[in-house]
This record gives sequence, C-alpha cells and structure tokens, in this order.
Amino acid sequence: MAGHSKWANIQHRKGRQDEKRQRVWTRVMREIMVAARMGGGDMGTNPRLRLAAEKAKAANMPLENVKYGIAKATGSLEGVHYEEVRYEGYGIGGAAIIVDCMTDNKVRTVAEVRHAFAKFGGHMGTEGSVAFQFKHCGQLIFAPGTSEDKLMEVALDAGADDVITHDDGAIEVLTPYAHFEVIKHALEAAGLKAEFAEVTMRADNMIELSGGEAATMQKFLDVLEDLDDTQDVFHNAALAE
Repeated sequence: MAGHSKWANIQHRKGRQDEKRQRVWTRVMREIMVAARMGGGDMGTNPRLRLAAEKAKAANMPLENVKYGIAKATGSLEGVHYEEVRYEGYGIGGAAIIVDCMTDNKVRTVAEVRHAFAKFGGHMGTEGSVAFQFKHCGQLIFAPGTSEDKLMEVALDAGADDVITHDDGAIEVLTPYAHFEVIKHALEAAGLKAEFAEVTMRADNMIELSGGEAATMQKFLDVLEDLDDTQDVFHNAALAE
C-alpha cells in the first residue's frame, strides 16, 4: 500500500518492546504460566510452552525465572492463577482490533480495555465480531536485502503457506500455526534468521490510515499495549508514514 512500510511498522513494534523490557518479562511470564498449566511443564511435549520459553530467551529473561514460572503454574508453588480473555472491537476508520489479555481479575481488565476504546472513539464488539477478519498463523519477517529466492525455496520446502515480498523489501513468511516451530528451525538451519517471528493473528485485509487518523490510531494502540493485562494487540490498520 502507498506509504505503508511493513519494515517500519515491525521496527516500531520491536523498539517499543525493547524500551519496556520489564513489561515484556511480565507478559512472557504469564504466557509461560498459562502454557504450563494447560499443557504441563515438559517443553518436549508442550509446544506452546516451548514458544513461550523462546520468547523469554529473546527477552533475556534468566532461566531461573522460566523454571519458577513453570513450577508455580504446575502446582509446585502457590501463586496467582491467570486466565486468557480476548476482547474485540473497532477503532479509528473502522479498523478491526483484537486485544488478548491474561488476567486474574476480568472485571478490572474489561473496564480498562473498554475505557481505552471509548477514549479514542472506538467501540467494543461481541466475541467473534472481528476475529473472522484474521488468520491464526505463524509469521516471520526478514529484513530487506534477504535473498528472496533462497528464502522462498527453503520456506516452501519446509511447509510454509506463502512468502510475500513487500514494497519496502521486507519479506514475510506465513506458516500454519501448528508448524511454525518446524519451519522457523528449518530456515535458521539454512542461515535465514528472521528479525521478527511469532504465532499471530494476521489480518486478511488492511485499512489504510494516514495523517491525523494514523497518529491517533497509533496512540490508541500504544494505550492498549500499555495496559497491565495486555499480552498482544492485533489490528488491520496500515499506518502511513
């Protein structure tokens, strides 16, 4: 899309995560605890826990913290029990938004999310009201300059769904969410390391926002991401530079 840079948006997101490392640790710890509680504390048989542990490693979280979170969630230690909850709605320009949270108090969390939507002129919808516009999948973003031919060959051979080259040179690899780890490791074994890799909710179609709308939408997204109980925010707004 004109004015929309996949790479710039990814770099902005990474920059915000780096600025708030302690908050990243908190979110990763919650993910570790929920994954361990739901699927057990053995990473060999719990792929969600393995992904959470990889996030912890990428955020430079000490291994002791990871082990503590697993022990806490599996009953070895007493602790707060978190549950997953998803909120959906619309923001500036009708952009669809999904907010995934982990909370020990759903009343508090929904009030905070609803307040953020209202503050920026958005509105929350019912469960499933926008999720149908997104695909649950694995996503890997490679920096401009990465060999497109090599990446496409390795990715498709490993079982990727698609390889997309964006106008700014960034290359995006989409995978079935269940095969994300296998494909990621195959790419790394071939010397292709993604700058950004996660299981995500990817929008089927984007809504272009520019000028004041883009600036306001970015502030809205920042507020949602800064809420204590937020784990992830997904949206279909393409924010022009």
